[in-house]
Amino acid sequence: MPSKFRLASFKTCPWVQRAAIVLREKGIDYDIDYIDRDNRPEWFLAISPHSKVPVLQVDGECALFESNAIAEYIDETAPPRLHPEDPFERARNRAWTDYVPTFAATATGGGHAMDEDTFNQKRKQIPAVFDRLEEALGRRGNDGPYFNGADFSLLDAAYAPFLQRYTYLDRLRPLGVIEDYPRLGAWRDALMERESVKTSTVPGFESLYRQNLKNRGRWIARFLAEAPAAAE
Repeated sequence: MPSKFRLASFKTCPWVQRAAIVLREKGIDYDIDYIDRDNRPEWFLAISPHSKVPVLQVDGECALFESNAIAEYIDETAPPRLHPEDPFERARNRAWTDYVPTFAATATGGGHAMDEDTFNQKRKQIPAVFDRLEEALGRRGNDGPYFNGADFSLLDAAYAPFLQRYTYLDRLRPLGVIEDYPRLGAWRDALMERESVKTSTVPGFESLYRQNLKNRGRWIARFLAEAPAAAE
């Protein structure tokens, strides 16, 4: 019997991974269709206004797009609740979730660079967003390991895919940045060890991520041969 939820995804999409993490935190079974980024099928284009993933189909009838809307919907309709119960804390979490696109573009932007100069420019921009998160983690009023303390949240699910990809880039070409941010580094480590994060991608995901960099001619892919082995 098909599951109630069905995701449309590219195999390396961090935004879909965010939705998958939330579904796994809830213990919800779901199906997933991996579509070709360069040949998006008509059925997908019909339900994705931006022609982007993720799209979540519910009961084979309704469809939701945009990862934030999908995560919020799942959280509101299935326990356990991942948003904080306190209204101010919930609003603060949503505010920092809105910062994710800025963080993602900066922290992982070097992976898209086509030449060394662009890569180095992207790398120099990383401390600006790391400063913001390190400060926020210092003001959160708890000792972690997650943003809200002991409880994993939608905010954690939103940042996890990009801190994971930052780590993958760092293994290919050491960036020498996160070492200066102990709170952010500890948060990253906790997220990377979370079972829902580790199982939210296809097996051998780091190798697939590296191959995608190579296939798309990214500058950092030239270091593949000398990089440590990818995690399985």
